[in-house]
Amino acid sequence: MPTKVLIPTPLRPYAGNQDVVEVEGVTVGELLANLTGRYADLRKHLYTDEGRLRSFVNVYVNDDDIRYLDREQTALNDGDTVSIVPSVAGGAGPAVAEPSAAPKLSNEEVQRYSRHLIMPEVGMDGQRKLKAARVLCIGAGGLGSPATMYLAAAGVGQLGIVDFDVVDYSNLQRQILHGTPDVGRPKLQSAKDRLHAINPGVHVETYETALSSQNALRLFESYDVIVDGTDNFPTRYLVNDACVLLGKPNAYGSIFRFEGQASVFAMQDGPCYRCLYPEPPPPGLVPSCAEGGVLGVLPGIIGTIQATEAIKILIGIGEPLVGRFLIFDALRMRFRELKLRRDPDCPVCGDRPTVRELIDYEQFCGVTAVPQTGAPLEETSVEGLKTRLDSEDDLLLLDVREPQEYQICAIPGSTLIPLGELPGRLAELEGRRNIVVHCKSGVRSAKAVKLLREAGFSDTVNLKGGILAWIDRVDPSLPKY
Repeated sequence: MPTKVLIPTPLRPYAGNQDVVEVEGVTVGELLANLTGRYADLRKHLYTDEGRLRSFVNVYVNDDDIRYLDREQTALNDGDTVSIVPSVAGGAGPAVAEPSAAPKLSNEEVQRYSRHLIMPEVGMDGQRKLKAARVLCIGAGGLGSPATMYLAAAGVGQLGIVDFDVVDYSNLQRQILHGTPDVGRPKLQSAKDRLHAINPGVHVETYETALSSQNALRLFESYDVIVDGTDNFPTRYLVNDACVLLGKPNAYGSIFRFEGQASVFAMQDGPCYRCLYPEPPPPGLVPSCAEGGVLGVLPGIIGTIQATEAIKILIGIGEPLVGRFLIFDALRMRFRELKLRRDPDCPVCGDRPTVRELIDYEQFCGVTAVPQTGAPLEETSVEGLKTRLDSEDDLLLLDVREPQEYQICAIPGSTLIPLGELPGRLAELEGRRNIVVHCKSGVRSAKAVKLLREAGFSDTVNLKGGILAWIDRVDPSLPKY
């Protein structure tokens, strides 16, 4: 039975420009001999003049590296796939416009994009399509930074960025659009300066506003591809629905701690974000990067994948991540791919859609405040806590953050019981009264107060604003995170 052999891009010209060929062979050596017998030009790229497999060529059987085995004699089984992976010296939908309508390239642009132009998949026509293209990025943060930088460097003619935040020190670990001198500046200002420094020929349009149901369709309408660099569920669903309603490709990416995800939604006959996640998780169930953290280089990887997908769509080459969901595990350095199918019952992109206009996404995701059905949450200010700490001996200040957060900074005298451990450690609080609970900003501690009150600790209160408010208004000597 023939074995599938995956041909890498650099070697495809020597194998009939094919990416997959089927070759007979009982062992890897026999298979490669038959392969190079069929494609004679391929042999000199795989073997030395003495007939040895070159040291810079790796051969994989399925996902297993066999370099430490006898590669020539490794047996093949039915269903195996062989991958040829040479070292590469790298590092340096429909197209948006027909070549005849796309703008010309100047001599300086020809020099700038020369590494694109000599690629047959891009060439002059593809680069002119990029120059005519318009890409809108939602967010100038972790994902938006690498995505917009590589899109600018690639020569996308117009980049739009939607953001309304300012640069903070905590951004600098991953948001490479911004530098230390930019702290305190609006992100759009530093982003525009950085992108123009990379490529002054790219027009950068900035929108200093929060994306909403009222402005999304108007903002998206004139762009060819939308890059989703958001960090919250209401905006993700808003971006998805607006892209589907307008027929705009959505280059999706998300990150958390060590894991990233990427796909392309809202392409013709392909799934949308709601096909994957019909409903959002309950508020607070999935922590944000601010609460859970993120490896600094992770958004660089995922954002670059988003930029890659946008470029492929704009030029009209390759196989975009349509109907495929890419998962990256940075700890194990593994990619996994899941198949996605369009849901015919999807309320947005299905056969009988019920969402025909943008809705209230804060309400849809359960973020909008609802009327209190029980007693309102009792809170104290950081100033009030300081007074109580100075005057009350029996006050218990309970910190429900994680141990690694406690190591960064802590209010003196506080007791640490992480929120996830609290239900199993209530006995430790038996007999205690006058409990003030805090976390980083007040969200997790509010959940803890509810749990404690239901368990009988009726005088428990929440610290409004958490330890961040304490640092801002009581003890600025503590480090913020």
